[in-house]
Amino acid sequence: MDMVHLATRWLHVIAGIVWIGHLYFFNFVNVPFQASLDDAAKKAVNAKLLLRALWWFRWGAMTTFVSGWALFTLGYMHTPGLGFGPSVLFSDENGMTSRAVWILIGMAMASIMWFNVWFIIWPAQKKMLAGQSSAEELPALRRKAYLASRTNTYLSGPMLFAMLAPAHFTHDYSFNIMAFVICSALAVAGAYWAIRASGKVGTIA
Repeated sequence: MDMVHLATRWLHVIAGIVWIGHLYFFNFVNVPFQASLDDAAKKAVNAKLLLRALWWFRWGAMTTFVSGWALFTLGYMHTPGLGFGPSVLFSDENGMTSRAVWILIGMAMASIMWFNVWFIIWPAQKKMLAGQSSAEELPALRRKAYLASRTNTYLSGPMLFAMLAPAHFTHDYSFNIMAFVICSALAVAGAYWAIRASGKVGTIA
């Protein structure tokens, strides 16, 4: 069981890197790049580039999502020798542990991000790249995918903080919440600055 836990954890980490890496590529690199292309250039570039990138993006999200739930089950809903059920990591005599609260906050945000990828971003992109959208539909589809992707970018910082927090904040719940609020605000501000600055990267200015 320890080896299964270790393998699942590493799969989760590697898949998460693939997913979030592509999320940042789309928001910090591709969005400014797409704005510089005309329609003819988009048709020439996007079919080759974006279909490959979107494949890694969506399957990175799915693998992260599934392995994350498996990891939660192994760590928080399984006790070696006793079988499945809430473990000491999930609850104690005082109720749900601070560690479990942190993980569940992170999982909630990650689940929203996964939903956005599979049920908003990918369907919209698939329709656009396949040429199945009319000229009237195109702006709305682009806006829909854009807003979902931006939402994921802003959620990614607080989500990662909550996922890593259990290793550092296991007591003093009020301090944990304060730390979460402060770090979430900093993460969102950092994402906003990165998005604003990304349009100027690679230019003379």
